[in-house]
Amino acid sequence: MNHEAQYTEKEWDEILQEIPKEEDPFMQKYIKGREALIEQENKERSDASFKKSLSPIAQRAHDIVARIRDEEKNTVWTAQLEDSLAQEADSITVHPGMMFSLSKERMENTKLWRIVRRMPKGALLHAHVDAMVDFDFLFDVLLSTPGIHLSADMSLVDDKTREASKMTFRFYKESCTEGNIWSDDYKPETPILLTQVADAFPDGGRPGFLKWLYGRCTISRTDAVSQHHGVDHIWMKFYKCFRVVGSMIHYEPIFRQFLQRLMSSLKADGINWSELRFSWPLDYFREGSETPETDYSAMMTVIDEEVARFQASEEGKGFWGLRIIWAALRWFPTREIVQNMEYCINTKITHPHLIAGYDLVGQEDGGRPLRDLLPELFWFRKQCAEEGLNIPFFFHAGECLGSGNSTDHNLFDAVLLGTRRIGHGFSLYKHPLLIDLVKERKILIESCPISNEVLRLCGSVMSHPLPALLARGVPCSLCNDDPAMLGQDTAGSTHDFWQALQGWENLGLAGLGSLAENSVRWAAFEDQTPEEWAKDIREASMGSGIKARRLKEWEVQWEKFCLWVVDEFGEG
Repeated sequence: MNHEAQYTEKEWDEILQEIPKEEDPFMQKYIKGREALIEQENKERSDASFKKSLSPIAQRAHDIVARIRDEEKNTVWTAQLEDSLAQEADSITVHPGMMFSLSKERMENTKLWRIVRRMPKGALLHAHVDAMVDFDFLFDVLLSTPGIHLSADMSLVDDKTREASKMTFRFYKESCTEGNIWSDDYKPETPILLTQVADAFPDGGRPGFLKWLYGRCTISRTDAVSQHHGVDHIWMKFYKCFRVVGSMIHYEPIFRQFLQRLMSSLKADGINWSELRFSWPLDYFREGSETPETDYSAMMTVIDEEVARFQASEEGKGFWGLRIIWAALRWFPTREIVQNMEYCINTKITHPHLIAGYDLVGQEDGGRPLRDLLPELFWFRKQCAEEGLNIPFFFHAGECLGSGNSTDHNLFDAVLLGTRRIGHGFSLYKHPLLIDLVKERKILIESCPISNEVLRLCGSVMSHPLPALLARGVPCSLCNDDPAMLGQDTAGSTHDFWQALQGWENLGLAGLGSLAENSVRWAAFEDQTPEEWAKDIREASMGSGIKARRLKEWEVQWEKFCLWVVDEFGEG
């Protein structure tokens, strides 16, 4: 055979005869073996049983969504159709699963978005209360609430001081209008009426102030895509957001409106239950008061009242409610951790139905690892036992890039300490033994793909480890973590669900359904012993308690949703 020159037609015809055909017996045997191997692996997936038990309508909906997904992959997410995005950044290539901050506007105008937005998502198990409600709404509430003042720890004369300052929003009975926070002669910590501060903003008055304040409360697109700055850099920006937001909703009239907006946004997104991480200092003020409360009882009572009010409204029909996962900042010294634990215990005594569990939050790499906090955690467990209280752990763990360092090893302590769920679990895929233990002990992973991307643990959803965990049979749910700060601009989870569906081919609508069902199955609707908790998870909708009832309700919603997909998007 001539390997140097191009083939002649005769040579090529001879070679064609030698190349095996797909219908050849040995080729068919290989293909069948290949398909059997893929099928064998798919049986190990955590969503395998859910997919296998799909109703005929749900299967049709799954197939329709797969068709739409492929259709949009070839029509919406192509570089050939790119226009405005390319003008914004020449280096951007449009593709399914691209960086969230660059794809948000486009994704919200797709058929797939309409479908995922309508999907019943069950429960939101991992979200931080301060970072839930859209800031445009919150700013309107702040500016329209009588007596709200703003103070800062320095004069805000330039971009540098405005970025570094710690600001406090607070109610005062007497309006304080003297001084200018934007000038050199401002006396630090002097409160000035917020409306006056906003109107006096030197770069555009109130509209300019609102734009600037929004930038102080959120991770911008530039922040989100600057991956080269690294994890610590983005967390510094993230902390600054919490410093600004920290006092915004700690006044009763604002807190009530915040809660109504939160529940309304959740319900509109197909979420009927939420467990919110709560890590506030004692700086809550009742309406008309300039003195902070000495405990958390008044705040918890407001939560009870607003949940009941929302559930009684037309909009809130079918909303199951919410609970609090108490959370201390993990860099606190022992004295402050123990004091925080005391507050948690006292609040559990006054409002037992609201407190679902305990956690430690904040950047894991920058805080104390669980190994260092063992004395405090065992003390807390002992105090709970003496008070006859059931406050289980729901630990953040593995929200890091490390492999084998003290932060990564938080996963070992979380499992050994009996956590019922793991927040993020980003680095879990590196630990085969822990994966087996998590499956054996039925610990759910609260996965937050967009948060992990924006906080620079991965470049985009395409490189997120959740598919690896699903393939290994680890139970997971999708959560939004800090949606108002991270760019979603809503309390809902549709962005995370959409990213997963569009980014991971082997998930599909049925895979999303499985993740939503998991969120209900692992929700802490009530206090339970470890044995009761495990039994309810195992029995699912076949049980007889609150969880079984909620799962049955979700299953009805799921079937109705699948029927809508078939009616709305089915062919023929």
